[in-house]
Amino acid sequence: MATSPQGVGGYTEDQLLEGILPLMAGGRDDVLGPGDDAAVLRLDGPPVVTTDALVLGRDWRDDWSTPAQVAAKAVTQNLADIAAMGAVPTSLLCTLLLDPETPVEWVERFAAALGVQSRRYAVSVAGGDLSSAPAGLRAVAITAFGELEGRDPVTRAGARPGDRIAVTGSLGRSAVGLALLLAASSSGQGVDDLPVEALAHHLTPTAPLSQGPVAALAGAGAMIDLSDGLSRDADRVARASGVRLVLEADALAADLNWAENFIARGVARQCVLGGGEEHSLLACFPGEVPPFWRVLGRVEQAGTGEPGVWLDGRPLPVTGWDHFARPPAP
Repeated sequence: MATSPQGVGGYTEDQLLEGILPLMAGGRDDVLGPGDDAAVLRLDGPPVVTTDALVLGRDWRDDWSTPAQVAAKAVTQNLADIAAMGAVPTSLLCTLLLDPETPVEWVERFAAALGVQSRRYAVSVAGGDLSSAPAGLRAVAITAFGELEGRDPVTRAGARPGDRIAVTGSLGRSAVGLALLLAASSSGQGVDDLPVEALAHHLTPTAPLSQGPVAALAGAGAMIDLSDGLSRDADRVARASGVRLVLEADALAADLNWAENFIARGVARQCVLGGGEEHSLLACFPGEVPPFWRVLGRVEQAGTGEPGVWLDGRPLPVTGWDHFARPPAP
């Protein structure tokens, strides 16, 4: 499909779909995929469903992120939610809201990367929606489906006193990348001058998806995707379960030390405790913690106090991402 100087506004919807649907071909067969009024999916048992959106200027910037990186973000944040329920992802629906000036090349590169991500995780892109949007608005919304393979879902409400709190994946790395990007933007520094290893997890995140079902099989009573920060998401588990999650500072030392390679200690601490878009998994285990998980602390009774998160004997303030409590990234 040749690039239009007017962007996607120079094409009909059918012409755009004809060009991008083959690029999205995924790693799983559905009963009926894109091209009809609705998809028909192969699912064994009750489906697990989640949805998440990315908005230009709020969740990514074109001067920071390539279309492929936006696709990686969109897929990872949705599939991590499926994994956090102890489920295996199966299918995706993708909705694109496009300013008519959006370059066709951007859409093609995004679609091709979405196909790469779907094949990587053995899921299908079963369909979705394509819509025009007002000037300046571009957004990506993904709805993901998964299946439990006969297991019960792991919710946020099953943590019990005596459980060990464990995490699989990193802490604070996405937030470190964002902090560096924001600082560079404020100072006029070019993104190309920033250390690649510090930006990688923010721009092209990954998630330990296979560990969600592993945790479920190991008896995890509660689990959550760390999408909004350790303190905020751990607090959600604590309140849903009516308990206190007690974290140990020593267990966070490796994450803090890594972050301090790139940013000041105070900012590094904020990134580790409150950094969002990490998409690691936090779970509470009544028994043995499986391999590839590391213990961060223990679950205790809330007693006469409020459920919440404590760190080394003190209540930990809830920090992290809240869509309606802070302004958009500049």
